[in-house]
Amino acid sequence: MALIQLEHIYFSYDGNSSPVLQDVSLLLESEQRIGLIGPSGSGKSSLLKLIVGLLTPQFGTISVLGKKCDAHEDYLSVRRQVGLLFQDADDQLFCPTVLEDVIFGPLNLGKTGEEAEIIARTILSELGLAGFESRVTYRLSGGEKRLIALAGVLAMSPRVLLLDEPFTGLDDAAVERLLNVLEELSHEMIVVSHQKDFLRRICPVILDIRDLKGKSE
Repeated sequence: MALIQLEHIYFSYDGNSSPVLQDVSLLLESEQRIGLIGPSGSGKSSLLKLIVGLLTPQFGTISVLGKKCDAHEDYLSVRRQVGLLFQDADDQLFCPTVLEDVIFGPLNLGKTGEEAEIIARTILSELGLAGFESRVTYRLSGGEKRLIALAGVLAMSPRVLLLDEPFTGLDDAAVERLLNVLEELSHEMIVVSHQKDFLRRICPVILDIRDLKGKSE
């Protein structure tokens, strides 16, 4: 089953300059994990944002779970099923405490306060973060922030994960901890990273974004 399909995507930030992405196609299927590499500025982060509707292509089509995404309303549904972990965890953490941050997503999905708290505590425990509930988010280490941001994404129960440079800026211990968590997850993923050794541990397929022109992989 095609979970995410991009076909002949063209995208530039002002609509007129040289495109960041030009005739790019990509296919993510069930039970698949794709690592995406390429030089800085080649459009990897832009591609992830296009999938969830944070950016809009000038040309091309995007389909998620078999449904073509044309309008803002289409992406409201996409964001319930596709979780994006931003490159900078500080862009994703905005509540004073860890528990408040992880609860936010389930509450937005219509869960009661009690239901949202159970979900949040369960996810934190599964990620080895039990006891972090009252911690102040801005005082966490880089690795802890990345894991809390991931907990917030997982609390939304997405089908697919999009991870943008999840290992950047982490020390060896934090990288190993995050890799162990990702290895245990059952989600399909697209993972953007410059670090091939880490990608190989979690993604059987690694593609260079420069090779995605005009065809689905």
